[in-house]
Amino acid sequence: MEAIELQKVDKGTPLADDLLNFVKNFSWLDVKEHTVRVLENWEFEAWETPFVAIANEKIVGMVTIMKSDYYPLPRIFPWISTLFVSEEYRGNRIGGRLIEFANRYAKEIGFEKTYIPTEHIGLYEKYGYCYVKDIVNYGNGIDRLYVKELS
Repeated sequence: MEAIELQKVDKGTPLADDLLNFVKNFSWLDVKEHTVRVLENWEFEAWETPFVAIANEKIVGMVTIMKSDYYPLPRIFPWISTLFVSEEYRGNRIGGRLIEFANRYAKEIGFEKTYIPTEHIGLYEKYGYCYVKDIVNYGNGIDRLYVKELS
């Protein structure tokens, strides 16, 4: 497998344009429209930001760190959100590297833990996350809330 480079994406850069195009073409239909809007309007505040994984000069994965997510839980943050890896690059631990990269950033800016919501069991535990409780999203669906202490 080719080398993977991880980068923070800044507003108004060619990389931000590339990320927008990546999202417009990715297969995660449940979040595509929302994520396109967030990127087009750069709805990131203060420390919130996207990160990307790049292989052969093209984006192959992304993740964001956000103050709020799809849950009415304003006291819980930061969220590791919008984790997506292109199908042809899955199975190469890129998702884990993106999570780790976002967590390093979170620690550098002063956070002691991060949260991930998911429907999955057994996926984020391998990255050091621990189940906290079931949570209700804005669509009244039930997801699982995970937390990781940043060391």
